Amino acid sequence: MTISIRSARTSDIPQIRKIVDSFAAPGKMLSKETVTLFESVQEFTVAVDGDEVVGCGALHVLWEDLAEVRTVAVVERLQHKGVGHLILERIIERAKGLGVERIFCLTFQTEFFGKHGFEVIEGTPVEPDVYAELLRSYDQGVAEFLDLESVKPNTLGNTRMLKVL
Repeated sequence: MTISIRSARTSDIPQIRKIVDSFAAPGKMLSKETVTLFESVQEFTVAVDGDEVVGCGALHVLWEDLAEVRTVAVVERLQHKGVGHLILERIIERAKGLGVERIFCLTFQTEFFGKHGFEVIEGTPVEPDVYAELLRSYDQGVAEFLDLESVKPNTLGNTRMLKVL
């Protein structure tokens, strides 16, 4: 097994779709429409073994200094073998390269994200003027980050975590 990490391509979407579906069906991850995956392909990083996409994760910018880590998942046979860590490390590098200072995630995998410096948060760690701007977003992830009543209890009952870069 030789895993490489790279930016996703449109041709990866069918395999990303299968990975996401394998987690969404048991309620471990939000499902995403295929069109949404194509629309956000530039946000995705993938782990590849030969020609097979075996893991994925996305970085979605929310604000000047803030982004969300989304859709981190690895095929079952390669879980607990470091593939998820490689994906998340690349996403963190990418966030730093974009000038993002904090990254947010909504997860059941608190131990995994904790190993990378994410901490559980309460409330909304943004200034009031930024909060007001973020309220204008239609993005469900932004609503989760803002801890809005419209998403409480959050869709899956997972934990909000933040990492300062």
